[in-house]
Amino acid sequence: MNDYKNPWKTLSQEDQYDNPWINVCEHQVVNPAGGNGIYGVVTFKNEAVGVIPVDDEGYTWLVGQWRYALNEYSWEIPEGGSPLGEDPLDCARRELKEETGLIAEHYQPLLTMHPSNSVCNEIAYLFVAKGLRQEDHEHEDTEDITIRRLRLDDAIQMVLDGEITDSLSVAGLMKLALQRDKFGV
Repeated sequence: MNDYKNPWKTLSQEDQYDNPWINVCEHQVVNPAGGNGIYGVVTFKNEAVGVIPVDDEGYTWLVGQWRYALNEYSWEIPEGGSPLGEDPLDCARRELKEETGLIAEHYQPLLTMHPSNSVCNEIAYLFVAKGLRQEDHEHEDTEDITIRRLRLDDAIQMVLDGEITDSLSVAGLMKLALQRDKFGV
């Protein structure tokens, strides 16, 4: 991929908004066709991490919560933000315990992705967790979460039926559906 030349030219950039989670920067650019324009870039101050826990009986766990930006309820795999520089696996362990109360003995990397690469540079890491045991969850103050245990096949069907629309959940569950043997599920 590094053999491709960047057709964009950045003339200037100016921060428009900044908070502890994101920075929004407006870039004055020359686009690939040679025209002047603007490009807004959102830089995330955390990396996204998701976990698909799967037990020996073929069940997984989803978490449901109200997503403020969407103004709707969302079923998702356990996921959260990893501070830059933190090992994503450490975040995966923390988020799984925090949101579901599950502790996993084994984690396998599932995929790395860019959830919305047209406007942001966010990177996401997804894992499959196995060898599960249940403890108490530790929800954060900003979380009002419902935990749902269901068959992995039913979670995959929720993606196919449009009931799960979160990008990390969709990508992770569909990749796992296509590569069950590789992950032993």
